[in-house]
Amino acid sequence: MPWSRAELEGAFAHYQRSVSRCVELGDWNGFADLFTEDATYVEHAFGQFDGREAIRRWVTRTMSAFPGSRMTEFPANWYVIDEDRGWVICEIDNPMEDPGDGSEHAAANITILHYAGDNLWSREEDAYNPMNFLATAKKWCRAAEAVGKLPDDAREWLTRMGGQPAA
Repeated sequence: MPWSRAELEGAFAHYQRSVSRCVELGDWNGFADLFTEDATYVEHAFGQFDGREAIRRWVTRTMSAFPGSRMTEFPANWYVIDEDRGWVICEIDNPMEDPGDGSEHAAANITILHYAGDNLWSREEDAYNPMNFLATAKKWCRAAEAVGKLPDDAREWLTRMGGQPAA
């Protein structure tokens, strides 16, 4: 079903506001509520999640653990709207909080959203190079470690990823 540009723009703005609210609250349940009950979420590093509740379980777990828990916002660097398909395709930035030295650490992904109406999405696919995210998170850990501010969860993650945090 073709959607109007105005409806797609409004739904994408709602999506972005909802994500910002999830970050602000530290509660990602609202993100899952952006999807239809039978939605599909394809995440290239974590797999495919079928249904709103599977999306909810994945996103609440992922975003409450390092490195997701240290990401401060998810702004769209750019987006395009395909009115005929009801798609929004965008580049989402994933900046991390200041590790304590003022440096900036971020990686981006391409997101494809399929609109279902009523501010709900039937599918999301996030495409990115996981190695870029891994390198970004490791650099963040090294910067935090250098100023004595590496949190325990990040230290544990770095060790699991093959890093050797200082004692």
